[in-house]
Amino acid sequence: MKQLLECVPNFSEGRDMHIIKTITDEIEKIEGIRLLDVDPGKATNRTVVTFIGEPDAVLEAAFQAVKKAGEVIDMRNHHGEHPRFGATDVCPLIPVSGITMEETVVYTHKLAERIGKELGIPVYCYENAAFSEVRRNLANNRAGEYEGLPRKLVDPHWRPDFGPAEFNEHVARTGAIAVGARDFLVAYNINLNTTSTRRANAVAFDIREKGRPVREGNPITGKIKKDKTGKDIWTPGALKACKAIGWFIEEYGIAQVSINLTNISITPVHVAFEEACKSAQARGLRVTGSEIVGLIPLKALLDAGKYFLRKQCRSVGVSEDELIRIAVKSLGLDDLKPFDPKEKIIEYMLEKPEKKLVDLTCKGFANETASESPAPGGGSVSAYLGALGVSLGTMVANLSSHKPGWDDRWKEFSDWAEKGQKFKDELLFLVDEDTRAFNRIMSAFGLSKATDEDKKKRSAAIQEATKYAIEVPFRTMQKALESMEILEAMVDTGNPNSVSDAGVGALCARSAVMGAYLNVRINASGLTDKAFVEDILKRGEEMELRAKELEVKILMKVNGKIKK
Repeated sequence: MKQLLECVPNFSEGRDMHIIKTITDEIEKIEGIRLLDVDPGKATNRTVVTFIGEPDAVLEAAFQAVKKAGEVIDMRNHHGEHPRFGATDVCPLIPVSGITMEETVVYTHKLAERIGKELGIPVYCYENAAFSEVRRNLANNRAGEYEGLPRKLVDPHWRPDFGPAEFNEHVARTGAIAVGARDFLVAYNINLNTTSTRRANAVAFDIREKGRPVREGNPITGKIKKDKTGKDIWTPGALKACKAIGWFIEEYGIAQVSINLTNISITPVHVAFEEACKSAQARGLRVTGSEIVGLIPLKALLDAGKYFLRKQCRSVGVSEDELIRIAVKSLGLDDLKPFDPKEKIIEYMLEKPEKKLVDLTCKGFANETASESPAPGGGSVSAYLGALGVSLGTMVANLSSHKPGWDDRWKEFSDWAEKGQKFKDELLFLVDEDTRAFNRIMSAFGLSKATDEDKKKRSAAIQEATKYAIEVPFRTMQKALESMEILEAMVDTGNPNSVSDAGVGALCARSAVMGAYLNVRINASGLTDKAFVEDILKRGEEMELRAKELEVKILMKVNGKIKK
């Protein structure tokens, strides 16, 4: 598996797009790097940049970006709402795939050392890359901000991990930088119907893990209480893995609660939103919406969509697009500006542009199938039949979930619909995967036969591709057959007015199993691994028989209900 690192540097410039472009140009110059997102903020005077690539390329791109930022941003002239202490304020590395956090820390230290040595910038390592517990927290490293650097750099307790420990003329321009290794962080702002930073801070203190200090007498102006060791006493906030502050955003004319969710498995986005709503309402405020800064994982929005649907006692067995739409509207992500999932969801940004059969219209798919091209063929059509079949079952489940008088059964049908959506998505994937498998065989046949070694490699490639071309329609058989459980359940317990739809779904699923088995058999004729062929044909024959039996059983029930 390819190793992928994400890097999310924050630059202390959010108003001059020419300066921002100068920095991002350095990132895009590095081969193998993909720039995913550039998110400037005028009030914060800060730009969050997201890019991804293999580790060595990411380190080079990050170094060149930090170098350029130090040249084009003068911290002596910088002002903004967001805490900061350097031209490149923070530069975290995040493991995406094929790489552990431990390996990411090694790369982080390598980058930090190079920045300190070659660029002469004071470097503090934070989160998983920290050399001491107190430096794990970014806020501790950045305490005092840029203005406090002259004192901080000469403090033995806050000597930089790398780079100069002095506030020289060069450092006066570049400031310091925090370089870290962390899990995926969601930067998330919640919009309030107030201009009061103090009230936004009150909400932030209510929800953030750190909470607020305990005071004597007046809870706002009173003296902070100390424990026996002399440390401040704090009352923790409502949410774990949540950092938050309040600020006023001039360009929008509102105050926001600015949140960093450091582990969305512990505190998901929708939980932070709901807790902020509760705190705001208790203080006479109202949350009007929210915004994602940078990118967000797909799962975070899907989970949010499901949460809000469940809250309404509605079925969560709807499409991915619908779940995202529900999440965007429920969280008010389009309150301040349009929210485009293709530009804000990390998985969508990583998708390679590809023409897919499933993206065609119904008419387009039929025309492509009818053309002189050998693909899509029977395997893709079988998978699509299976997707249509289980979609009908899912439709019956969703209709049943919303049927008047059946309100106490919404969860039962929602579970069936959610299961149906998973089968549908898997079968839709197999529509294109069957065509890809066919194309792999054609590519293998096109390999060179010039030498005996070439012939040997070509023969092995053909066998490998043929085996995969058997496995794909076999998976279609499995998923289509498994989906018939949903169709039978909907005939038995679903909305009786839709029983014929479930029956048609059963016909489609049976046809998908039988059609896919034809593809298994014809491709198996070209495979030399006879033990594999014997086993898969035997299992395929058993599945075909089972699908036929289920079809008869389901249709008997359907016809029995229609007669009534």
